[in-house]
Formats: sequence, C-alpha cells, structure tokens
Amino acid sequence: MEFLVTMTTRVPDGTPAPEVDDVRSREAAQTRRLAAEGRVLRLWRPPLAPGEWRTIGLFAAGDADDLDRTLASMPLRVWRTDEVTALGAHPNDPGRGTVPRRAAGEEFLVTFEFRVPDGASPPALQEAVSREAARARELAAEGRLVRLWTLPGQGRNLGLWQADGAARLDTILRRLPLAGWLAVTAVPLSSHPSDPGSVPGPGESSNATGGPTADHLAGTTSAGATP
Repeated sequence: MEFLVTMTTRVPDGTPAPEVDDVRSREAAQTRRLAAEGRVLRLWRPPLAPGEWRTIGLFAAGDADDLDRTLASMPLRVWRTDEVTALGAHPNDPGRGTVPRRAAGEEFLVTFEFRVPDGASPPALQEAVSREAARARELAAEGRLVRLWTLPGQGRNLGLWQADGAARLDTILRRLPLAGWLAVTAVPLSSHPSDPGSVPGPGESSNATGGPTADHLAGTTSAGATP
C-alpha cells in the first residue's frame, strides 16, 4: 500500500540548537535507511509561510499499522504531527518507477473531484472515460503524468505531475477529456534535501539535513503549519 503523509514539525520554544541539530541529523540518516528499504518513496516541500516546517511524503507500507511503525521510527516524530491519507490503486496509474523524474520540470500534486453532470448518458460517460484513459497513457509517455491514485471519497483522485511551470500544467489539465466534469486543485512542490527521488541540477548538491537551520528553528518554530 501507498500513503501520502503531511508531516508538520513544531520544535518547542527554548530547545537548544545542538539538540535540534542532533535530531535533524538522525532524521536524515533514518530517512536514508527507510528509503533503502523501500518505505520512503518521495519527499517534497509544499508552499510554506515564514517559520513553517512541513513536509509531504510518499510512503509504502503493508498497512496502516506498518506505516505507523515507520513514522514512529523517525527521530523528528517527537516534535511532529502526521496527517495520513491512504492511496488506492487507479486503473490509469503509470506505475511506480515508470515515468522518470525530469531535472528541469516542476512537480505538482493535483487533486481531482469527478462530478458527473445531471442528465449525462451512460454511453457519453463511458466514451469520455475511455478518452481520458487514452490521454493519461499519452501524458505518461510524455513524462507529464507520473503517478495516479484514488483518494477516500466518491470520485476523488490524486495525481503526481511534472510540467514546465504552473501555466503549462494548467493548459494540460484544461485539455483533459474529462476537464468539464472535474474540480481541480494543484499544489506546487519544492525539492526536499532528503528526497530519495531527487534529481540534482548542475552544480547542486544535497545537504540531506531535511529542514531549516537550527538557528532559524530556534526563533520561529512556534508557528507550525496546519496540514
């Protein structure tokens, strides 16, 4: 099973900087171990306000209890709250590891809510769904659609996309066969230093620390993000 986890960290006021650095260092090391075991698949940063420390992670686990054991093994859990969403299999999912990460492209998590209009005939619906499946295969082949899952709730899906900016992604989504029946929310993603799937650009290196500096945290950690 796969899970999307929003992890929000709030370091208590007054925590010594060396303690923060120690926890962050152990977190990065544990993340590398979990990635090697195939448990941490991806890590991203969503848009953040000043003082926020929040990460979105894609995890693999046998079930919810297995995932909780994985999350509990991460040192930052002592200061962190986790919001877990179970991801279901989608028939149009390209599959894990099928679409390569593009170094120049931006990544987005896109939530779709499928709303069939009143009076839509079954044949018209089936024809539109078939065209959507064909288009999903084309977009995966183009390196645009990376993954696709179902979400809890009727008609809700989640996609991981790559595009050359938000405007380009918007154009792609507006041209989907089912676009007129979809409510869409896109979240831009920034790279995370401990992301197992990161592709460093020219001259870039990963510090694998997994968070802001200790000095920064010591002054701002009371303003944690709401997942």
